[in-house]
Amino acid sequence: MKQLITVAALLSLAACSGSGHDDLTQFVKESGANLRGKVEALPEMRPYQPFAYNAFELPDPFKPRKLKPSAGGGGGAQPDMTRPKEPLESFALETLKMVGVLKQKNAIYAVIKTPENTIYRVRTGNYLGQNFGKVVAITDTEVKLKEIVQDSTGDWAERDSTLTLQEQ
Repeated sequence: MKQLITVAALLSLAACSGSGHDDLTQFVKESGANLRGKVEALPEMRPYQPFAYNAFELPDPFKPRKLKPSAGGGGGAQPDMTRPKEPLESFALETLKMVGVLKQKNAIYAVIKTPENTIYRVRTGNYLGQNFGKVVAITDTEVKLKEIVQDSTGDWAERDSTLTLQEQ
């Protein structure tokens, strides 16, 4: 019985081994005939050439440098370093906001709001900002300041700044 099953299996395999796939084998032979792989050559490696760094005597560009005053010891209108600092001088001028104007007994005050939401009133002669900014005039829409800043040579110079009213 086993022999009969084996003979039947061999006959069925022989029937499937016909050349019915000739077109498929022909296609595979033709499709691979024109393909030629091409690998580009590696770029030429140049030998390492060491570089001698001889700029050790130059200042380090990543370390902060202290300004060296000019021969005159820092000219221009110098700020008064001996006067006591006012509370609004600890804030950068860009962070302060003018939120209103207050008039009391013929005096005009500007209402200034800090980043911590603290309200201050300032008048002409008060200081605000970190550049020794002195209030020189107050109008209904702005506070005019004279700031004293130091340039890269150490000289002091005055500049005008304004703090405008912030509409909410």
